[in-house]
Amino acid sequence: MQVILIQDVNNLGGVNELVSVKNGYGRNYLIPQKFAIEASPSNMKMMEEKKKQQAKKEAKLLAELNSVIAVLKEGALKIGAKTGTSGKIFGSVTSVQIARAIRDQKGYEIDRRRITIIDEIKELGTFKANIDFGNGNETEVELEIVAE
Repeated sequence: MQVILIQDVNNLGGVNELVSVKNGYGRNYLIPQKFAIEASPSNMKMMEEKKKQQAKKEAKLLAELNSVIAVLKEGALKIGAKTGTSGKIFGSVTSVQIARAIRDQKGYEIDRRRITIIDEIKELGTFKANIDFGNGNETEVELEIVAE
């Protein structure tokens, strides 16, 4: 029996995937539990249409993401920090401060958990941080730490 999965099913497949299963498993478990629908010609057309719409949505999202990455790479982010007389920072610069600087200077809201700082920032100067947008999309942002 051929079925189209509506939800991800462990050890079977993902959403909108066409799979072959035994008749009893399909009729008695997958279809009643709303994990799958029968692979009729009309359901197959519906699945293809959903895949096309998903592809368009992903292309639009990728284009938007590339524009955000281009804006982030334009120039260094300036982050102010309180320093002592020797130029050392009190504490260190965190991903929360970087996310706030991106929001204030570039106009994009980025979750702090997506930001990883390459080197520990404990003094004034230029440093780098990575931002991971998921699906293999990441960028490196230059940070300029200045005295407040």
